Amino acid sequence: MQNSSHQTVKNKGIYLLPNLFTTAGLFSGFYAVIASMNTHFEAAAIAIFVAMICDGLDGRVARLTNTQSDFGAEYDSMADMVSFGMAPALLAYNWALADLGKIGWLAAFIYCAGAALRLARFNTQIGIADKRYFQGLASPAAAAIIASSIWLGNEYSLDGKNISWIAGIVTAVTGLLMVSNFRYYSFKDIDWRGKVNFLVILVVVALFVIVSVQPALILCIGFYLYAISGPVITIKTVGKLKVAHVLGDSTLSESETDINEGNEQDKP
Repeated sequence: MQNSSHQTVKNKGIYLLPNLFTTAGLFSGFYAVIASMNTHFEAAAIAIFVAMICDGLDGRVARLTNTQSDFGAEYDSMADMVSFGMAPALLAYNWALADLGKIGWLAAFIYCAGAALRLARFNTQIGIADKRYFQGLASPAAAAIIASSIWLGNEYSLDGKNISWIAGIVTAVTGLLMVSNFRYYSFKDIDWRGKVNFLVILVVVALFVIVSVQPALILCIGFYLYAISGPVITIKTVGKLKVAHVLGDSTLSESETDINEGNEQDKP
């Protein structure tokens, strides 16, 4: 995501290379919307994952080529709203929630609004929050939960209308996790350009092989575990769970204070 380094952005120009990846992600998200409207649910789910790849590349390409810009950061946020806000919400609605009537589209709206609020909060907390953790479930990960669930259901010929209530609960809860204060590991402290042991490359190759065997199943399990990791990390790190650790407008820096206080209380 280009806006992850918004605090260092000084360039005012528009650069082609990173915005090509952003545009590709936007196109994938828009295609997911059209595909879901035409009941091509598997294609729509895969398109959301393609958008995730493009979203991960645009910011890294911008930093590597020193082509970060204010325009790119704002464009990236708009593209994310389409790819990880509107597209998953409409995909879930078209696959399973339409028969629930008002409850169905309200569940989809909760997800969509959660994505918008998550992106807005992220943009306003750049330079304040702890970079090691996300505050709330990141919108690409939330979109992956919806997309992988529908992809897996489609592979097993599962009719979304038969599990509409479960799909509605998953959609709404995923939206609420995005605006929660649960701490999710961001993987931003990993040095992707550093030297690694040969064993690490073998592990990466093994991961690609495992995912390629059953991509829908493996991705679904992986992102559900990641969604659960937020509450688990938060509960394990705070001395005493408070409402502010779950909901509210406190930043991660404020939560860090509570966590440190809790750790001090736990010491003998």
